[in-house]
Amino acid sequence: MDRRSFIKGLAAAAACAASCRARFAHAIGERSRLSIAALAQGGRLEPRPTALRRLLFEVGRRTSIAAAFEPARVDLASPDLFLHPFLFWSGAAGFDPIPERDVLRLRRYISAGGFLLADSAQENGDDFIDSVKREMRRAFPVLPVQPLPPEHVVYKSFYMLRGATGRVQKSDRLEGITVDERTAIVLSTNDLGGAWARDNLGNWEHMVIPGGEAQRELAFRLGTNIVMYALCVDYKDDQVHIPFVLKRRKR
Repeated sequence: MDRRSFIKGLAAAAACAASCRARFAHAIGERSRLSIAALAQGGRLEPRPTALRRLLFEVGRRTSIAAAFEPARVDLASPDLFLHPFLFWSGAAGFDPIPERDVLRLRRYISAGGFLLADSAQENGDDFIDSVKREMRRAFPVLPVQPLPPEHVVYKSFYMLRGATGRVQKSDRLEGITVDERTAIVLSTNDLGGAWARDNLGNWEHMVIPGGEAQRELAFRLGTNIVMYALCVDYKDDQVHIPFVLKRRKR
């Protein structure tokens, strides 16, 4: 799905204005500002409650995106679900299957153009990500979870990155599910939220291992890339071809 279709789907769900830019601005809930919503499913506490606030700050500082000052919080049954094009689902343990009605809402949300980033806060084990994958199989039974290869646009949508990282380095690849020709669901096992989390006094809440502050910076770069990919899909990849098109036209 191209960027116009991505925006159009969410705009229709949110009953927003006519132009793509205006549609997206209204769909995100705070008019002209990007809002990322933390998915607090089943009443479970967020393991990294300050992470999104810092990511939104960094996205606003590093890019031309006007980001909200505070993240939203929703669950799949929330009437506000479709007002937020980007969901962040973080967890530190496995969980029981979610109600069937919520699975259907998740499928509808993703199919309408929504984006989901699932991030494990577990240093050891993959119980949370395994539980998320189980729910994704229920929502999209014929769509596989696959590693995102090095050439995937998410690694170059803003920064040129060699792979994935986070507070820990369990894998150098993100995983994802492709829906209508776009990677609509991204899974991280590296605790991105733990690298982003910062308290109200400006202190980082968690050590980043094994790479320290350099690795934390890469985690912010990856988070910025994921946001840019969610908004623009394959736009960055399309731009790679422009020099070749112009060169051919000169001939």
